[in-house]
Amino acid sequence: MSGRPLDVLEAAIGDDVTVRLKDGEEFVGTLTGYDQHMNVVVEDDDNTTIIRGDNVVSITP
Repeated sequence: MSGRPLDVLEAAIGDDVTVRLKDGEEFVGTLTGYDQHMNVVVEDDDNTTIIRGDNVVSITP
């Protein structure tokens, strides 16, 4: 696997992830999308959340 961030996100599409934000909040769900700014879309059973890339500290599988 390449170490480029967008390549890693592409490989994680459809996988469960934990997204940690600058304020300490965490979102857990399935990574369903992203863009070149590393904005991410995370879905769980009830919600779809779009997270602005500027707020993301880490994305963990």
